[in-house]
Amino acid sequence: MDLDLTDDQRAILDALDSLCKPFENAPIHDAPLAAASQELDRAVVEGGFLDVALDPDLGCVTAAIVIERLSRLPFAVESAASALVRPLLGEEIGYPLCLVENARPTRPVRFLRAGATVVQVGDGVSLFTATADQVRPEPEALFAYPVATLVHGPEEYRSTGVSSAELLARWRVGLAAETAGLLAAALAATCAHLTDRQQFGRPLATFQALRHRLSEAQVRTNGVYWLAMKAAASLDPADAALAALHAQESARHCVYDFHQFLGAMGMTLEHPLHLWTYRLKLLIGELGGRNAQALAAAEASWG
Repeated sequence: MDLDLTDDQRAILDALDSLCKPFENAPIHDAPLAAASQELDRAVVEGGFLDVALDPDLGCVTAAIVIERLSRLPFAVESAASALVRPLLGEEIGYPLCLVENARPTRPVRFLRAGATVVQVGDGVSLFTATADQVRPEPEALFAYPVATLVHGPEEYRSTGVSSAELLARWRVGLAAETAGLLAAALAATCAHLTDRQQFGRPLATFQALRHRLSEAQVRTNGVYWLAMKAAASLDPADAALAALHAQESARHCVYDFHQFLGAMGMTLEHPLHLWTYRLKLLIGELGGRNAQALAAAEASWG
C-alpha cells in the first residue's frame, strides 16, 4: 500500500485547509453544547468535497481523508455519510444524510432535521426525507453533535436495492475516519493545555507519567487513521469492522485520559475539549459499540 498522498489528494487537502481556516477557532465564551455552522456546511457542499468518492481516480480513500480533516474542526460537519455512503445510492440525495439501523432508533440521530435524508439499514436499505412532524430536536443533548429524535418513520420507505453489508462497511469506514480526526483534534487541544499549565514550577507536559499516556494516545490516533485508510482502500467488511473496533476502543481510552489531564477545566464550557470528546462518546456506541464491531470482524474474517 502506497502511504504517500497523490498530487490530487494534496491539492484537495490544500483547498480544504483554506476553506477550514476561518472555522479553526473554537467558540469558548458561552460555548454551545454542540457547535455547527451553516456557512461551513454550505461551503463544504458547494466546494464538492463530499463528491470525491464519485471520481474513480480519487475514490473512497480520498473521501476518508476529507472526513478526517473536517472532523478536526470544532464545528460538527456531516461528512462521513455524504462522502462515503451517498455514492452507493445512485440518485441525487439531499444533504445532510442520516444513517439509522432500524425504522425507529432509540437513540438521538446525528444531523437529523427536517429535510434531511434518512437511510434505514436492516435486512435491506431504504430511505425517506424527514419532515418536521417526524423530528424532535434535542438542543440540550450533551453529544456535541446537532441531534434529534426520530418520532416516527414514514408510512412508506423507498427501497434502494443497495446491499446492507456494503453500506455497513462504508458506514464503519466513515466512523473510523471521523474518530481519527476527533482524536487528533482532542489530543492537540490537550497537549496545548498541558504545555501552558504550570504545576510545581514547570509545565504539566514535562511530567513523564503524562508524557507516556500522551504518547499512547498518539499511537492510538495514528492506528485509527491508518486502519481507516486501509479499510477505505479495500472496502472489505473485515477491514472496516476492525477499523471501527479500534476506533471505538481507542476513543474509550483516550477520552478518559484527556479529561483527566485537564482536570476541572475539561468539564466546563470554558474549554472546547468537549466539542471533540463528546462527539467521540456518541461514536463509541454507534453500530452497537465495540462488541458488535468485534463480532462483525470475526464473522467477516472467519464466517
